[in-house]
Amino acid sequence: MKQQKLKIYSDGGARGNPGPAACGVVIKDAKSQTISKHSKYLGETTNNQAEYAGVLLGLQEAKKLGAQEAHFYLDSELVVNQLSQNYKVKNLDIQTAFVKIWNLSVGFAKVKYHHIPREENKEADRLVNQELDRN
Repeated sequence: MKQQKLKIYSDGGARGNPGPAACGVVIKDAKSQTISKHSKYLGETTNNQAEYAGVLLGLQEAKKLGAQEAHFYLDSELVVNQLSQNYKVKNLDIQTAFVKIWNLSVGFAKVKYHHIPREENKEADRLVNQELDRN
């Protein structure tokens, strides 16, 4: 079923920075019902790169669901401000991820990024840790 507007909770983390990393995504419909959950092991990378990988994974899954709008909720204030174009992206690896996200987001009517406290992102954080524990 095509979803017009999705709420996407994404998170990424590395054990050590850099270190073994993973990202997790929880996708909810407009009524906050969970539609799907996704996680991905990323290998050796930084916390910020893992956060970006979570957003990219969320956008890819939202596109598969046919979403018109994607509202992201992250506990990384830095990533929210970079993707909202309030801060410049200076790190070359992050610039590459930023461009991938930007190019994918053009296919949506609206993509917004919201900063939330870590306590409100526990579900996505749990997916990250489960993925790290498996690898």
